[in-house]
Amino acid sequence: MTSTSPNKVLMAALLLAGSFITILNQTLMITAIPPIMDEMNVTANSAQWLTTVFMLVNGVMIPVSAFLIERFTTRQLFIAAMSIFSVGTVLGGLAVNFPLLLLGRVVQSAGAGVMLPLMQTVFLMIFPVHKRGTAMGYIGLVISFAPAIGPALSGYITSAFTWRYLFWMILPLALLIIVLASFILRNVTELSYPKVDPISIILSSIGFGGLLYGFTLAGNQGWTSIDTVTVLIIGAITLTLFILRQLRMHHPMLEFRVFKYPVFAITTVIAMITFLGLIGAETLIPLYMQDMRDFSAFESGLALLPGAVITAFMSPITGRIFDKIGAKLLAIVGLTIITGASLAFSFLNIETTFTTITVLYSIRMFGLSMVMMPVTTAGLNQLPKKLIPHGAAMSNTMRMVAASVGTAILVTIMTTTAQSAQNNPAVDHPAIHGTNIAFFVVTALSLVGVVLALFVKRTYPPDEEPEVNAQTSENVQEAEQY
Repeated sequence: MTSTSPNKVLMAALLLAGSFITILNQTLMITAIPPIMDEMNVTANSAQWLTTVFMLVNGVMIPVSAFLIERFTTRQLFIAAMSIFSVGTVLGGLAVNFPLLLLGRVVQSAGAGVMLPLMQTVFLMIFPVHKRGTAMGYIGLVISFAPAIGPALSGYITSAFTWRYLFWMILPLALLIIVLASFILRNVTELSYPKVDPISIILSSIGFGGLLYGFTLAGNQGWTSIDTVTVLIIGAITLTLFILRQLRMHHPMLEFRVFKYPVFAITTVIAMITFLGLIGAETLIPLYMQDMRDFSAFESGLALLPGAVITAFMSPITGRIFDKIGAKLLAIVGLTIITGASLAFSFLNIETTFTTITVLYSIRMFGLSMVMMPVTTAGLNQLPKKLIPHGAAMSNTMRMVAASVGTAILVTIMTTTAQSAQNNPAVDHPAIHGTNIAFFVVTALSLVGVVLALFVKRTYPPDEEPEVNAQTSENVQEAEQY
């Protein structure tokens, strides 16, 4: 290890810290919604937009991130993203009415949306192929752990203090990270200075944003709602135009040709299924516990916490295992565990204990820690270095779309099944029956993931030989010269 290696470690730690507090905000407002409804006199439908809009703007910003990563240096982009996030945090903390609070969440999310693709790209630049699994394992920790502790942390802070502390506790951390970044962060991404294509940015925002918004509407208003159908059609048409434009451009804003690499394509689908199951379970379990079993929001958050801790502990370990054996076996075993735990969740009843829910969710998260980052890393490893920012942006975008689509579909399945079961005397608890059917759908999708995992191969980027990576670590040397 060279004398400059600590710089690489510090950079990685700083990126992880910045991404952790931004991703944490995806779920941080969930259990704060009731007191906000009371204080600002808004309905539940309006208040839930504090969470939905964050995911929505995130989904719009992620495709743009590939363009930004090639246009601005690592330090410039990181500090700008964290600064925008901090401005949104201040707006949220000072908000005197609901529109200002919602604006604060939009601004927060605009900064947060760039962080994850930027972190993934930098990690893949500064770590050689044979160490990427370990490095990406820590990203898996952030992706899984941060959203999972959000509801429990939010529940505690809201009950002990006030919901505004959810913003004020984040702000000093964000400002500290910005200060540290000005000293620690080095520029490692490759700049190609692509020209700004306003049409692509507009089409991307309307396309991805329209789909995400449409599927969110489907979860709230139903699939047959005129608003849902209209928004989904507009989103689909605009996204098609965006893709066709990108395929014709010499330097596209988002490179869809990454799907020509078969392992990247397969692993992206597996990651979509896994993330859909993660967000789906994090949505269904609190609904079951709070609406059908009268557990508190804090208790439902606590039930998810051990699973989050297990993922945090396991993600770096599975990353190291990935470096030794690749993603295939890990993905098969992990998805099998996820499938089994999801099937067990398909048999919830009125007497299912808090302990049972916690243990099953923990087992499920143990399996998830073997899948999420190993398959993502395996897919990105097949891409040449110049396509890594596009691969990272595409992978994150597809996961976000899958989570939005999946949550809407699962909630719709749950509610429609519950409604139809009300006239069935054989079903004692229609709402719980609806939840069980939704989990059965998650089980079926996880089983599809097991089949796809059989086709994952261990690959290396076409512009790097594995022997060179193992012996000379050319990537590391290249990064450490900064």
